[in-house]
Amino acid sequence: MSERKKVVPLRRVGTHGPDVSVLSLGSWHTYDRMNFEDAVAMVSHAVELGVNLFDVGVYGIPGQPPVFTDVLFSAIVRAAGIDRDDYLLSSKLWLEPYPEQSLREQLERALFRVGTGRADLVVLGDIRRDDLDLRRLAADLAELEADGIIGCWGVNNWSATAVRTIRDHAVHAGSPGPQIAQLKYSPCRRSIPDGAPFAEVFAEGITMQASDVMEGGILAGRTAPTREIGRDPGGVRGQIMEAAGGIAAVAADLGATPAQLCVAFTLTHPSVSTVLFGASRMEQLVDNVGALELLERVGAPRLRELLDPFWADRGVVDPEGP
Repeated sequence: MSERKKVVPLRRVGTHGPDVSVLSLGSWHTYDRMNFEDAVAMVSHAVELGVNLFDVGVYGIPGQPPVFTDVLFSAIVRAAGIDRDDYLLSSKLWLEPYPEQSLREQLERALFRVGTGRADLVVLGDIRRDDLDLRRLAADLAELEADGIIGCWGVNNWSATAVRTIRDHAVHAGSPGPQIAQLKYSPCRRSIPDGAPFAEVFAEGITMQASDVMEGGILAGRTAPTREIGRDPGGVRGQIMEAAGGIAAVAADLGATPAQLCVAFTLTHPSVSTVLFGASRMEQLVDNVGALELLERVGAPRLRELLDPFWADRGVVDPEGP
């Protein structure tokens, strides 16, 4: 498909990252829930629309049944005839086994499962321990960058202080440091991305990848999730369930779907490079891409005004972050 027909625009990741599509496709328990042919068609259509960033992590948990969604992604892009140079790969690195398992070993295993030798972006998972050596972590990431195994890196749901601390260590190690912060962001979860601590982080050139924008599908209308969804900082999921109906009413008034309204809202943040969502049906992908038309038609100020009453974690979650 020609470039003029691509409807998803690009934005820069950080100051040293690539230009990525403002909508990125995640893989958390998605491809392993689809018919293979449907997954190939969906990924092909996403690329045709201009989506170039695919978040593909290893999501299996020791002791639990294995998950092969990342392995399936490798087969999907091959079946779709998509060249490696035609998409950007974002991979996850988990901190629980580090440093006993090196970042390099973990990344090489993950890339082997996806069928490639490099990640354009890696995102470090949540910090769930008090003994993490950020100086050593920054040095190890700088080495991976220098070796060309990763293009750039970011963090997932870190505090603003931790982001700025590892950035200082990274610069000392010869790296540009984190380029993106993946943060929960939706009409209901706003305190951290919209707060003053992260405003300082964004002012230093780090951009945001908005994630969990529909609260595991709750804000898209699935108020009784049947599968695992993300953590609930502040314990506000009950309020979010209550807000879902009001958000759906606003969407209807605008001639849009709730999912489109949630995606469009996240794109109103000036530091968002890309919005990450999962899709297990072609209809979900097409619907979410429709958020771009909604944003253009209604405008960012009006969208933020209409959705302000649904801010559930205001005054509940510390804007500094975890």
